Amino acid sequence: MKKLLLLCLVFVFSNSFYAQETVTKTKAAAEKAAKAKEKADAKKAAAKKAETKAKADAKKAETKAAADAKKAAADAKKAEADAKKAKTAAKEKAEAKATKAKKEEKSNSASATGVEKSTKGKAKATVNKADAKVKDESDKAKATTKKTKEVAKKETKEAATKTAVAKEKMTKAITPKKTVKKERVSNEKANPNTTDKVTGEYNGHKIYTGPRGGRYYINKNGNKTYIDDDQGN
Repeated sequence: MKKLLLLCLVFVFSNSFYAQETVTKTKAAAEKAAKAKEKADAKKAAAKKAETKAKADAKKAETKAAADAKKAAADAKKAEADAKKAKTAAKEKAEAKATKAKKEEKSNSASATGVEKSTKGKAKATVNKADAKVKDESDKAKATTKKTKEVAKKETKEAATKTAVAKEKMTKAITPKKTVKKERVSNEKANPNTTDKVTGEYNGHKIYTGPRGGRYYINKNGNKTYIDDDQGN
C-alpha cells in the first residue's frame, strides 16, 4: 500500500515537472515569435517609408522637369521673337543706309569712283602681297623638304656603306685565310699501286704521305707534285 502511494506521488510530481517545463518552452517560443514579428513589422514600416519618399521625390522631379520645359519653351519663343525683331530692324537700317548711300552716290559720283578705285587698288595690293608671302613660304618649304630628302638620302647611303664595310670585315674575320704556296713538280713517276697512305685532299687530288714525310699528289702526267705540309686539307 505504501509503495503504491509512493508511486502515485512520484507520478504526480513527474507530471507537474514536465508540465512546468512545457509551459516554460511555450512561453520562450511565444516571446521569440513576438520579437520576430516586431522586427518584421519594423522592416516593413521602413520599406514603406522609403517607397513613399521615393514616390514623393519622383513626383517632385517630374514637376520640376515640366516647369523647366515650360520655361525653356517660353525662352525659345522669346528668343525667336527677339531674333525676328532684330532681323526686321537690321533690314530697315540696311535699306535706310542703302537709300542714303544712293543719294550720296548721285551727288558725289566722281568722288565715289575715286574712293572705289583706291579701295580696289589697296585690296589688290594686299592680295598680291599675301600671294607673294604664300609663294615665298611655299618655296622655303619646298627647299627645306628637298634639303631634308638629300640629307636623308646621304645618311642612308652612308649607313649602307658602313653596313657593307662591317659585313665585309665580319666575313673576313670568320673566313680562315688560305695560304697559297708553291708546288714542286717532280719527274719521278708515281706508282699507281703505291702503298703510301692517303692523308688528305688538295685541289681535287688525293694527298699521299711518303715514308720520309713528304706530301705529294699525282698530277695528270702521272708524276709526283710535292706540296708543303700545311697546304693540303
